[in-house]
Amino acid sequence: MTAASRDVEAFYSTADVVAKLRRLADALETDKPFRIQIAGERIRVPARARFSIEHERGDGEEEIEFQLKWTIEDADSAAEDSEDDAADAADADKSVV
Repeated sequence: MTAASRDVEAFYSTADVVAKLRRLADALETDKPFRIQIAGERIRVPARARFSIEHERGDGEEEIEFQLKWTIEDADSAAEDSEDDAADAADADKSVV
């Protein structure tokens, strides 16, 4: 199933941004997928997403954008990997009697 096109910009408090960036940094450092909710939609960012930083200037304003880009195929693959990891973790937690 193809997701509908979407282009939103959401504003968050400094505390919320810090928390989201901290979780993102942890995911990037450990090469793990990242989940985030933006404007009411939960999004899974695969570990192999590409990261870029943009700077724009014009009309009396400046903007810096931190971007993560990936293909829908990468996201679907990450979802499968995540489900496999969760199943493996659940199996590892079971004690053998």
